[in-house]
Amino acid sequence: MEKRDYYEVLGVERNATADEIKKAYRKKAIQYHPDKNPGDKTAEEKFKEAAEAYDVLSNPDKRARYDQFGHAGLGGAAGNGGPYGGFGGGMSMDDIFSMFGDIFGGRGGFGGFGGFGGESSQQRRYRGSDLRVKVKLNLKEISTGVEKKFKLKKYVTCEHCHGTGAEGNSGSETCPTCKGSGTVIRNQQTILGTMQTRTTCPTCGGEGKIIKNKCKECAGEGIVYGEEVVTVKIPAGVADGMQLSMSGKGNAGKHNGIPGDLLILVEEEADKELIRDENDLIYNLLLSFPTAALGGTVEIPTIDSKVKVKIEPGTQPGKVLRLRGKGLPSVNGYGTGDLLVNVSIYVPEALSKDEKKALQDMEDSDNFRPNSSIKEKIFKKFRSLFD
Repeated sequence: MEKRDYYEVLGVERNATADEIKKAYRKKAIQYHPDKNPGDKTAEEKFKEAAEAYDVLSNPDKRARYDQFGHAGLGGAAGNGGPYGGFGGGMSMDDIFSMFGDIFGGRGGFGGFGGFGGESSQQRRYRGSDLRVKVKLNLKEISTGVEKKFKLKKYVTCEHCHGTGAEGNSGSETCPTCKGSGTVIRNQQTILGTMQTRTTCPTCGGEGKIIKNKCKECAGEGIVYGEEVVTVKIPAGVADGMQLSMSGKGNAGKHNGIPGDLLILVEEEADKELIRDENDLIYNLLLSFPTAALGGTVEIPTIDSKVKVKIEPGTQPGKVLRLRGKGLPSVNGYGTGDLLVNVSIYVPEALSKDEKKALQDMEDSDNFRPNSSIKEKIFKKFRSLFD
């Protein structure tokens, strides 16, 4: 199923401010919250879809990549959820509430959205940090898409305690300070009367529970430093400087928290013969004078092979031949660029006596002297370069 446009999901314009995006997400989340729509799978998917859209559009970097490259800029080129960009189908409701619960003042039941019943809870779930890697790609890999494997040094879930941070079966117990809510309420006297504030519980750090006996392997953190081999699918048509995001492949979060993302920065290797101009490729064809004058057939390199191109007699320097569809595919899947062949004429630097005589004989012919119309044509082409 193809992903919908994130601006369309939230019902905002593409130039919407951060505050407008936040308000639109809150409205959608309240409309489709599962507590308000029990058992409604469609509402649940829309709730996750809105969270995914907000995750991207509320982040300036992700939003910039999305505006320029669409879903493929976040790695979701397949349009089916994929391993990249966003998390609508890959995270639980608790994950969403942990990341965005502050927008509604809580994360528990629907009461966290303000006045719909129930007492809000703000238990904390840790989120692992993001990781960044660079990947170098040549034109062939960019034209087809490619899989790359990375061995990442990162924080992973502790196998000894399975991420709980507790030794053996000791488990955890409800925090005595906040009674499991993750927050404490403090009263402060001011000139306006008693002011009440809610802050993170200092005893449990907002988790609502404390570990009885800490794991000897991870010291109660639930994570240890290790490594993981990750396979990254790079979509066709990516460009130098583009950054993809692979959800959940960053550092693990403490106490079975939310893992961070893996950010992949694309570096494009310069080709020896072809120059990239967005989705088009440019090749500078250096013709000999006889071939330009008499015509013939030449071989032109493309991304994966060579093609033969017919040169018409009297071909002039500066002429551009267009080989349609021989460029790079659009990263959004909207067509393929062309290969533009720019014709130049090679003038030899050293000539033999016979070659010089032959050229001098040709110089005496009117066919080898540019007339006024040809001069005017060349001048117009030259002037157009500066218009």
